[in-house]
Amino acid sequence: MYWFTSLKQSVANQGSPVEAPQMPNPLIPKINEWVSLLSKIVGTPDENTFFIGHSLGCQAILRFVETLPEGTKVGGAIFVAPFIVLSDLEREIVRPWVETPIDFEKVKKILPKSTAIFSDDDPLIPIDNRELFEKKLGSKTILLKRQNHFVTIKNFPYLLDEINELLF
Repeated sequence: MYWFTSLKQSVANQGSPVEAPQMPNPLIPKINEWVSLLSKIVGTPDENTFFIGHSLGCQAILRFVETLPEGTKVGGAIFVAPFIVLSDLEREIVRPWVETPIDFEKVKKILPKSTAIFSDDDPLIPIDNRELFEKKLGSKTILLKRQNHFVTIKNFPYLLDEINELLF
């Protein structure tokens, strides 16, 4: 992902530790493998733990947060091109991610602040997800123009602004 590298460097330059894991088996992503990796990397999160995910990575973050014990609090999350529902479930690889329920009430208690960023021309993520993130998680949502699925941009200064707003 083009913007991951520049974003990681920008956040690290501000003095924050950053992890940007390569998720296992990205062509055949399994919920338990992705959540397990996040668990291993994150360890015990706290209010100084923040997440940034893209597309299916947003699902992995939500599902990881859902596994945390009641009473845990994390700092927040930014979701780029996230989804709760997809209109095209023909691709078997995403079916479990959409059909396996998430306890949004629990996630919302653990993850009090989140921002979800969408593009008006994303060919993969239906815009209905914007309203779902607002209702189910209380997320601040942002709709950008002509960003497709956020896979071709090299720099994402708008995202850095959102990170700084979330942190401070």
